[in-house]
Amino acid sequence: MQKIRAALTLALITLVTGFLAAACQNTSGNTSDNGSNTSPVADSTTTTSNTQGLKIGSLLPATGDLASIGQQMIGAVPLVVETVNACGGVNGKPVTLVSVDDQTDPKNGAAGMTKLATVDRAAGVVGSFASSVSTAAVSIATQNKVMLVSPGSTSPIFTEKASKGDYKNFWARTAPSDTQQALALAQLASKRGLKRVSTAVINNDYGVGFEKAFVQAFEKLGGTVLNKNSPVRYDPKATTFDTEASAAFAGKPDALLLVAYEETASLLLKAAYQQGLTQGVQIMLTDGTKSDTFPDKVGKGSDGKYIVAGAIGTVPGSNGKGLDAFTKLWQSKKGAPPAPYTPHAWDATALLVLAAQAAKQNTGVGIASKIREVSNSPGTEVSDVCEALKLLKDGKKINYQGASGKVDIDQNGDVVGVYDVWTVGEDGKIKTIDKVSPK
Repeated sequence: MQKIRAALTLALITLVTGFLAAACQNTSGNTSDNGSNTSPVADSTTTTSNTQGLKIGSLLPATGDLASIGQQMIGAVPLVVETVNACGGVNGKPVTLVSVDDQTDPKNGAAGMTKLATVDRAAGVVGSFASSVSTAAVSIATQNKVMLVSPGSTSPIFTEKASKGDYKNFWARTAPSDTQQALALAQLASKRGLKRVSTAVINNDYGVGFEKAFVQAFEKLGGTVLNKNSPVRYDPKATTFDTEASAAFAGKPDALLLVAYEETASLLLKAAYQQGLTQGVQIMLTDGTKSDTFPDKVGKGSDGKYIVAGAIGTVPGSNGKGLDAFTKLWQSKKGAPPAPYTPHAWDATALLVLAAQAAKQNTGVGIASKIREVSNSPGTEVSDVCEALKLLKDGKKINYQGASGKVDIDQNGDVVGVYDVWTVGEDGKIKTIDKVSPK
C-alpha cells in the first residue's frame, strides 16, 4: 500500500509539474512595453533557439505595481545579448535569453524562477526588481545553482543573509542597498532643516528594510521619527488607505517619508490630501515611485495643482564609465533617454556573460566563481562588453566598469552607488535636481 501511495504521489507531482511548465511556457507571451499579461503564473518569451551555448533568463516585472519601471529594465537585457552575439557570443556560441514576467508578485516570481532553473536550465538570471520577488526567487536560484543578479532589489536583508552564507555566492546586485539610500535621504532631509519626520511604508522587504535603515540614519543626524514606535506599514494588496493616511500624518510632521510603489503610494497620498493632511508637509519619496506617470496617478487638487508638486525623492543614479556609450545605444534603439535602473539591468546582464566567459563554462557554478573577479581589480578596466570578452578570450583579466557605476561586487554581492535627487515640478514633470553620495 505504501509503495502504491508513493507511486500515486509521484505521478501527481509529475502531472502538476508538467501543467505548470506548460502554463509558464507560453512562447507567444508578451514582455513588451504595453505590459499586457493574462497568464496566471508567469509569462515568458525566448529570444533565440540556441540550446548549446550560454542560456540566461530575465525575471522582471512587465506587469503589476512596478511595471512602469520594469518594462524599461526588461529592454536592456536583450540589448546586451544582441551586442554579445554580434561579436561572437560567449565561449564560442550565441547566448540564449528567456524572459519571464514576474508580475511584481512573489508567488509568480517563484514560479518564474522555478521555470527558468528547471525547465529552461538557465545558468544565470537578471532579476528581480522588487525585493520581495527576489526574496522568493533567490532560494530557488541557490538550490539549483543558478546565478541571480538583481538590477534593482535594494533591501538590506540581502546583505544580512549573504553575510551568513545563505546564498552560497549565487546572489549579487548592481543597485546599491537601501542602507545607503536611506542614509542619503536622511542627509537630504537634515540639510533641508526637516527635524520631525514620520514614515509610511509598504509592508514587504523593501519598505520595512528601508524604514529601519532610515530611522537609524536620521536619528544619528539629530532628527526625530515621530511614529518610530508605531510605524505605518500597509498591506501591499490594500486598496483603501484612509486609516493609514491619518496615522502617517498624525502629529503634524515636518515631512512624511513614503517608501512604496507607484500604485499604492498614489492611493495613500490621494487619501491624505482628501483628509486635508498634506498641506505644509514635505513629501519624501524613494525609487519605487519615480515614474513619469506617478504625479498624474496621485492627481490634482481642487485648485488644479498637482497634489505631489514639490515632493522630493532619491533614486539610484548612474555615473559609470560605460554610461555614455550605453546612453547612445539606448537612444538609437528606443528614441528616448535611458530610464532609471536600465543601466543597472545592462550591467547585471553584462556581468553574467563576462563571468561565464572568464570561467570558460556556461554554468551557474562557473558564473558564480568568476563574477567578483571580472567586476573588481586587478585587471584591465574596460566598459565595452565586446572588448571585455576579447580580453577574456585572450586569457587576460578584466575589471568591468559599468554604465551604472564601477559595479565592484563585494563578498555579499553588494555595490556602492550614487543617488539622483529628484522632485515633482508644478507642471507634474519629474526632474533630477542634484546628486548625493552616502557618507
